Amino acid sequence: MLPVYSLSILLNGLAGFILIFGKEEAETGALALSFNNETIRLIIGVLAFVTGILKILSPMKSILVVGDLFPALAGLAGGFMLAFEFYIRRKTVHSLPAEQIGELIRKYRKITGLSCITAAALHLFFYPIIFL
Repeated sequence: MLPVYSLSILLNGLAGFILIFGKEEAETGALALSFNNETIRLIIGVLAFVTGILKILSPMKSILVVGDLFPALAGLAGGFMLAFEFYIRRKTVHSLPAEQIGELIRKYRKITGLSCITAAALHLFFYPIIFL
């Protein structure tokens, strides 16, 4: 599962970087390869979320159900935040649950980004540890 391992490190690092250092409001007219481009953010968010699911489902040594838990949860959280930010900006009907989730995302944006970068770094250096 080396490709999923590599994708997990790369996408957790990118999602964490965007959540910490990126602007909260993405620009529609930003450069195509900029991290402030909302399409790039959506793609990284969806890929990080899918990679988080694959990391949870990938078997690791003797445990057949739970794989690398911390990088998987960080990827799920970071990917969800980036994808939900895209949804919040594009929605036309305002609903209370979506607004509440948007407030939680704005509140815990930097903490989640830091956990994504930490998960990527720890996963890179300590890969054989089961729940890391």
